[in-house]
This record gives sequence, C-alpha cells and structure tokens, in this order.
Amino acid sequence: QVQLVESGGRLVQAGDSLRLSCTVSGRTLSTSTVAWFRQSPGKVHGFVAGIDGHGRTDYAYSVKGRFSISRDNDGKTFYLQLNNVKPEDTADYHCAARAENFALIVMEPGRYDYWGRGTQVTVSS
Repeated sequence: QVQLVESGGRLVQAGDSLRLSCTVSGRTLSTSTVAWFRQSPGKVHGFVAGIDGHGRTDYAYSVKGRFSISRDNDGKTFYLQLNNVKPEDTADYHCAARAENFALIVMEPGRYDYWGRGTQVTVSS
C-alpha cells in the first residue's frame, strides 16, 4: 500500500518562497507519475504540477515560471518549489500518484490512485 505524506506548508508573505515535500512509503514511485493539486475552501482539487516516470513535467498556466516540481532519484520524495507566491496561491496542497508506471501526466484528480492528506499554504498580502 502506498502512502503519501505532505509537509512544508506554512504562512508566508506575498513574494516569498517555500518548498513542499511529499514523502512516499510502501514502494518507490521512481517510475510513477506524481502530481500536486491544491484545493481552496468550496472548490475542487485543481492541478498544479506533475512529473512523470521519464522526468517530464507539466504545470498549470497560473503557476508556470513560478513553481517547480522535482523528485529524488529513489522516487521516495517529491518536491514542489513555490517562488514569488501570491495570495491566490493560498490553498491546501496535496500530492497524488498514479499506480501505472510511466503513466501520462493528467489534470483530472480522478485519474490518480494515491493521495496524501495535504499541507496548508497561506499567503498574506
């Protein structure tokens, strides 16, 4: 059973940087597609960034150029670097993984098989 645990969320000011981590237990996800989603109160999960088994990445338009997704070579930890954050980045951030190896990066939350509980990022203006 794969478990994902996010960490690193905190209160920051607009323009600050922070890094979120997603720690994997159960098995390595070195060949899996992992994505970060975020959810604000009253809204559905929105795709933020994804990385596939080949290391290719994709980003939501709203964060492109500001956020960066990466992973350790052992596939046990994934990161989301947030730079120049804005108040609209405030949300609960979740990491999610697809069970299939080398699966495509997709933006639909329902296509992901494993989810973490999230870490809260709050950006003050």
